Amino acid sequence: MVIETEHGKFELIKNYREAFDLTAFNEKYVDVAFDRYQYLVGDIASGLLRIKGFNSDSKSPRGFRAIPDYINESCNYNSAYYILKRYKENNDDKEINVDEWNRRTSSISTR
Repeated sequence: MVIETEHGKFELIKNYREAFDLTAFNEKYVDVAFDRYQYLVGDIASGLLRIKGFNSDSKSPRGFRAIPDYINESCNYNSAYYILKRYKENNDDKEINVDEWNRRTSSISTR
């Protein structure tokens, strides 16, 4: 599902426990901090949204392959979260698709 925000278009890869709220995302998003990232993870704990960016380099410590570790280690147990991927109209960028993501992250889907 593609979502249009004040900060561009994003593909909603995962929306665990209906965590994504467009208004909260637009309020929390800071261009300087997040424009450089291809993937964004938002998690909600105690009613507060926290956003963390990840890049498309799979070998980087901040690469998209580190997202499951981040969710398991830094997010509260069973907290609501979402994963967004920056959307490009001619999406030649094929690091990962939704089906592949769901297969890889099946171990965290019950959080």
